[in-house]
Amino acid sequence: MSLSEQYLDYEDLHPIDIVETLATHHDWDFDRVADDQIAMAIEGQWRTYSVTLAWSGYDETLRMICTFDMEPPEGAMAQLYEVLNLVNDKCWAGAFSYWAEQKLMVYRYGLILAGDQLASAGQIACMVDTAVMAAERYYPAFQLACWGNRSPADAMQVAIAEGYGRA
Repeated sequence: MSLSEQYLDYEDLHPIDIVETLATHHDWDFDRVADDQIAMAIEGQWRTYSVTLAWSGYDETLRMICTFDMEPPEGAMAQLYEVLNLVNDKCWAGAFSYWAEQKLMVYRYGLILAGDQLASAGQIACMVDTAVMAAERYYPAFQLACWGNRSPADAMQVAIAEGYGRA
């Protein structure tokens, strides 16, 4: 039985309970911050990403943010915002933003579950996987634009280039 099939019989299962089960299944470090919020640490190739999911019953949305520290030099902010726009043009689900006060790069996504819809484990796993994959894919572009003296367009070429062969 797949992980998502375990939830088919449970109509009252809270989305954060599903996230907690996924975190346990994948052996991710997590902290159940509140009944409606969970924070996890997911190891990537470039960074360890902080992923937080929170349920809002008011607007029936499961919100996810995936963050990593980033403190670009003052003179690189224009390049960062330009590469952010280029990156967001490539993202079909979710979007990146930079929270300057917290010095965090943030990928955000909201799964709307209006009308008493239920989130499946597969949907939630896809949300988390998509966030981490996007952060991994575009992390080098952010770095090259801010510290590598590369234009945002050149930095994006690294993120969108297809890899061939094996290392």
